[in-house]
Amino acid sequence: MVPAAECVLPAEARLGECPLWSPEAGVLYWVDIDGCSVHEFDPVSGTDSSWPLEGRPGAIALTAQRGCLLVALENGLGWLDMESGEFDPWLVLEERRPGVRLNDGRCDPAGRFWVGGMFVPASAGRFEGMLHRVETDGRFHTIRDEVGVANGLAFSPDGSVMYWADTLLETVWAYDYDIATGRRYNERVFLDFTRLPGRPDGACVDETGCYWIACVGGSAVLRVTPLGVVDRQIGLPVEWPSMPAFGGAGLDTLFITTIGRGADRARRAGRPGGLYALDPGVRGLAEPRFGR
Repeated sequence: MVPAAECVLPAEARLGECPLWSPEAGVLYWVDIDGCSVHEFDPVSGTDSSWPLEGRPGAIALTAQRGCLLVALENGLGWLDMESGEFDPWLVLEERRPGVRLNDGRCDPAGRFWVGGMFVPASAGRFEGMLHRVETDGRFHTIRDEVGVANGLAFSPDGSVMYWADTLLETVWAYDYDIATGRRYNERVFLDFTRLPGRPDGACVDETGCYWIACVGGSAVLRVTPLGVVDRQIGLPVEWPSMPAFGGAGLDTLFITTIGRGADRARRAGRPGGLYALDPGVRGLAEPRFGR
């Protein structure tokens, strides 16, 4: 039986997202999208540091340079120096459009960066986001348009399967993935959320190949086998979990970011916007770095 999730950081983030473990630094990076900041949580000391940005960071990725993160900010990418706090814009992926920003992102095993967008607010139900694949040399390809809310990006342990979700469509898809070219094919529905709690949000994969996904609005995280069978549902004391990630020295702790903005605090005993952690009984995968 999986122990209950514990709030390890009562951050009160407006929109906590994209937890990312750095094995070298021994810290968990995460973002508060609506708080326009990148954070660094040290689970040993319990301290959290933050770096303000002039825009909303939808996703982050590790790079070959320690202390430097790739950040998806509004409509482009840039580099955040964690020592100086300086942000260096690098690549514009989309022309600036009112209400549209980049959201979920992750590196594939070859070091490419996949990132998708959304229209804000999501409740408007507008399909104006895109899904991009960014090569390590800065070339990029728009893979899909008319995206509602891009989420759920993850890869199987051997990199042969890519997962991706659209929150508005309540669907997670799986694709065969060619690591050499970065191309995906053979799209099929992996998980239909219409009869599951909440909607699909951020995700990760463990060492056995199981897919873990946050049920935003559903107070739960699911574990799904490679065959698409939900074999575990972990209830949480907050309504809006946003993304799980494996971390800790042995990659054996599951961290979960949550959303505090608009949460009904009277209904829940938890800490909306806080960072949660639990022992999942399985290890995760080391996160690929951009440009490796």
